[in-house]
Amino acid sequence: MYIDFSYFIFCLPALILSIIAQIKVKSTFSKYLLVPSSANLTGREAAKKILDYSGLSDVRIEKISGGLTDHYDPVKNVLRLSADVYDNTSISSIAVACHEAGHAVQKNTGYKPLFLRSSLVPIANIGSSAGPWLFIIGLFMQIKMLQISGIVLFSAAVLFYLITLPVEFNASKRALVLLEETSIIAPDEKIMAKEVLTSAAMTYVASALVALSNLLRLVFISRRRD
Repeated sequence: MYIDFSYFIFCLPALILSIIAQIKVKSTFSKYLLVPSSANLTGREAAKKILDYSGLSDVRIEKISGGLTDHYDPVKNVLRLSADVYDNTSISSIAVACHEAGHAVQKNTGYKPLFLRSSLVPIANIGSSAGPWLFIIGLFMQIKMLQISGIVLFSAAVLFYLITLPVEFNASKRALVLLEETSIIAPDEKIMAKEVLTSAAMTYVASALVALSNLLRLVFISRRRD
């Protein structure tokens, strides 16, 4: 029986790290979801205050279903917050809401990595889904060009994940600064908010490592079959 040890070498460590990061962000978010903020603002109200302070009163804020599904849509200029964030006055809710508002500020200030990430979305979606399949077909048919094409396509998805890192870290940095400038959180609450945002950021780091490890595995397998 053939066992592909390349998976254990390249992918398994990153996958384990990703699982740990997901557990960490959920536990940290749940922990500070029980800690009310001194400002007594909901996530929606805090995000609105940040946006107004930044001159972005035209950004819509909507409630969406799911947990930790919060995101900013730069195309439609809409900030979407999950129920736990939208309606809650906790430290977690405010931190996450203002992180997403930070993305809107990025767009307004012309933060280049945000625009680069947005431009990569179509090709990254194609690369993440079609790239591996194209590689597998090329592998079984022993067509090197198909293997290389699959690797190149998947590389676009990996690039998307890597560019996401500075975008997310920068949004969190902006959020913490704006939270202080607008007096939404007290100094002692900043530590808790930072912990929430840091744990969330680690999930992006883990996702990037998973994508990168899968790319390295494809390259390794392709070269091994030469």
